[in-house]
Amino acid sequence: MAAAQPRTYEEAVDWLRQHGFDVLEAPGTKNRVFVKKFGCSAAIEKADDETTRVFAKPGFLIGGEISRLIDKGYQKFLKTSKAEIPATADHLKALHQFSEELREATGAVSLYNESLGTVSDRYMYDRVENRDLPESQRPQRAWEADKDSERKKPA
Repeated sequence: MAAAQPRTYEEAVDWLRQHGFDVLEAPGTKNRVFVKKFGCSAAIEKADDETTRVFAKPGFLIGGEISRLIDKGYQKFLKTSKAEIPATADHLKALHQFSEELREATGAVSLYNESLGTVSDRYMYDRVENRDLPESQRPQRAWEADKDSERKKPA
């Protein structure tokens, strides 16, 4: 199998335009564009070696802002500076398709785990959150509160 061949910035921008992406020049900067498709967006720029560098990672657009995908173990969420909403299957499918096409446009390597599905930006599982704190400073978990209330019930 041949290795991915990186495209120049100009080749990548042309490929994106030919494949239905909206390409918007970033205000006040040269050689940087925002690309949009499927309700998702990312920003790419020209690297020093003339190839393409991803400046803002792909994310679903919420209120004009590129969201980050957060995995909380039981549910994935789309998070911006102003909102956090549960990610639906349609969101994840669009984000996955967008990311795959962006990798193809830039000639980036497509990794196995990324090709299987959408990869989150952060993993915030509730059972590992705050484990780095001393036990006395950790918040009480819902399942721990139930045990305490059962112990305090009169016989």
